[in-house]
Amino acid sequence: MTKHHTRHLSSLSPRPIVCLVAGSVAAGATAQQKATPERPNIVFILADDMGYGDLSCYGNKYIQTPNIDRLAETGTRFEQAYAGSGISSPSRCCLMTGRNSGNSRIRDNQCYEGGMVGVKINPKGDTTYVRRANLLPEDTTIATVLSAAHYRTCLVNKWHLDGYDPGSAPNHRGFDEFYGWTISTVHSNAPYYYPYYRFHGDSLINIRENSDDAHVRHNTEISTDDAIAFIHRNKNNPFFLYLAYDCPHEPYIIDNVSWYDGQEDWPVDVKRYASLITHMDAQIGRVLGALDNLGLRENTLVIFASDNGVAVMAPREQLGSGAGLKGRKGQLYEGGIKVPLIVNQPGRVPVRSVENLIYFPDFMPTLAAIAGAKDHLPQVLDGMDISPLFYGKNVDTDSRPLYWEFPGKQRALRLGDWKCVTVKKGAPLELYNISKDKTESNNLADKYPKKVKEMDRIMRRMHKPSPNYPIPEDNEKID
Repeated sequence: MTKHHTRHLSSLSPRPIVCLVAGSVAAGATAQQKATPERPNIVFILADDMGYGDLSCYGNKYIQTPNIDRLAETGTRFEQAYAGSGISSPSRCCLMTGRNSGNSRIRDNQCYEGGMVGVKINPKGDTTYVRRANLLPEDTTIATVLSAAHYRTCLVNKWHLDGYDPGSAPNHRGFDEFYGWTISTVHSNAPYYYPYYRFHGDSLINIRENSDDAHVRHNTEISTDDAIAFIHRNKNNPFFLYLAYDCPHEPYIIDNVSWYDGQEDWPVDVKRYASLITHMDAQIGRVLGALDNLGLRENTLVIFASDNGVAVMAPREQLGSGAGLKGRKGQLYEGGIKVPLIVNQPGRVPVRSVENLIYFPDFMPTLAAIAGAKDHLPQVLDGMDISPLFYGKNVDTDSRPLYWEFPGKQRALRLGDWKCVTVKKGAPLELYNISKDKTESNNLADKYPKKVKEMDRIMRRMHKPSPNYPIPEDNEKID
């Protein structure tokens, strides 16, 4: 398999070994602090580069996802949910900090100034220098907020918010426990599906079964094992588990494609792509089974989403991964930011489909409200509490603007039925009525110039200058 090696220039060796006491519990935890249906455990499962149309419950006709489908069939499915961005790092930053990409610390996978510089080696062996931003100690994360409310917090697998700073790993940004990989180390900086190296906190460990590039333990299974072990250790504590799978991020590497053996006309990468998703679905079934076996299911809120839209190399047309939406990962068209979102908690979350407009910055205030942690929220947030939508009630989410940007390159605003977007530097803004035109096929900018000007003015106000992403527009006067 091909590995994309990346490393911080001033730190080429693994971090110092620091012991992580994985079985410890939150200080002061008591029986009264156990999770309840009203103040549940929270399991947030995030797929990587999975398209809006990749799930059977969202209309896919080819990919088998029975466990995720069951979550949708017995819970609430959101039809107009959006990621924080069209690419991994900024999207996850919006999720973790409650700010949109015009106001967050990390606004692209690379930054223009500051941060740290590292070396990236592409599949052809070419070396490039990459500058990345990272979360700073003053950045409040969901884990910080929930930990303050006596939740035990754990991130499994992908973080992508450390840039090239080893000190910005999740266990240094609010999480009690961390099992996975980071950008900042040459040993574990990409979605290795059969990894040999893995972090347990600050300790770099080996998956010995995968030594010498052996394909024995798939990363999705390793991550699930770590997640289930965390659940078992914390069955008597309220907990927040952020299970961030790599699937189906490229490269599409999985040896078992038996689910699709009958599809003889499918190229091998199409089978592997579908198998990565189906394999992840099976592992999600294991997590749900563990919750059931421990009697925790009714006391646990399960959330499933994808971090952005479908990737350019994915079989968008053959498998319908893009659901006919315009654009893909890396763009602010619907295909790059619209994602599946499912919420499930037996006895609490009703079976229904919801059309409300929501996006990743909403999760920090929402999970804080559910956990009784509102007092620990930071003062500056771009999201809102959408928890009433989880429990069968309604709340107006559509009258406020939702904003995205790749600084100086792309901008987008969703306001009610309307969306204003440009995905190319210097290109004019496009305008779409998404309620009537989900595929962004009919640009109405020339027909409604006042609407474009109004939305442009809102976007300019929502963008906040950043030392990591200085752009000339920051010096322009806003009308």
